[in-house]
Amino acid sequence: VQLQASGGGLVQAGGSLRLSCAASGIIFNNNVMAWYRQAPGKQRELVATMTSSGSTNYADSVKGRFTISRDNAKNTVYLQMASLKPEDTAVYYCKIYGTDYWGKGTQVTVSS
Repeated sequence: VQLQASGGGLVQAGGSLRLSCAASGIIFNNNVMAWYRQAPGKQRELVATMTSSGSTNYADSVKGRFTISRDNAKNTVYLQMASLKPEDTAVYYCKIYGTDYWGKGTQVTVSS
């Protein structure tokens, strides 16, 4: 199983970024996909999840600003992030929810 995340970078507060995570080695349609993040000195936290049928769940801190989506034909999950804040600065990871399969993180840095 491989999860390859990309799309991170440096952005000013109020800006937007879209993260992508391509999965291989799994039956993508059968899995709930998730994005987590870990800020310096903090525990990793769940940001968003999405089932194969499209049901979503978000952390309170990102509701209304972040949108998780997936393209089952491309085995890819996305995280569209808008109205970014400095406190969104973290390494973002994609994960097959409920498993120990993690992608390598991608750094998101939001400057004030």
